[in-house]
Amino acid sequence: MTTSDPGTTPGDGSGGGSAIDPAVRSELTRLRESIDNIDAAVVHMLAERFKCTQQVGHLKAEHQLPPADPAREARQITRLRQLAESARLDPAFAEKLLNFVIAEVIRHHETIAGENRGDHS
Repeated sequence: MTTSDPGTTPGDGSGGGSAIDPAVRSELTRLRESIDNIDAAVVHMLAERFKCTQQVGHLKAEHQLPPADPAREARQITRLRQLAESARLDPAFAEKLLNFVIAEVIRHHETIAGENRGDHS
């Protein structure tokens, strides 16, 4: 493939050898634009979620509550796995994603609790 080949471009999924049918290229573009929009929505939703969990962290710190809540986390994992199943998303993937998010939330809560105690580590 050369950069002057009008049928292929780097990263277009063409395999680099032959021109892509314009209808296929158009469909790829349409689907990728949808993916990009969904990715943007996911980022914005995560930002909103973390705004809420930061507030939870401050409330917990003010009342000397522990940063982690294993019982709630277990309920959330069960709930998310059920949602994933009904949405035809791999429940194991959904659980991994939630565990990653929960770990980040707990880290934030520990930082907030430390700041509330006057720790400066």
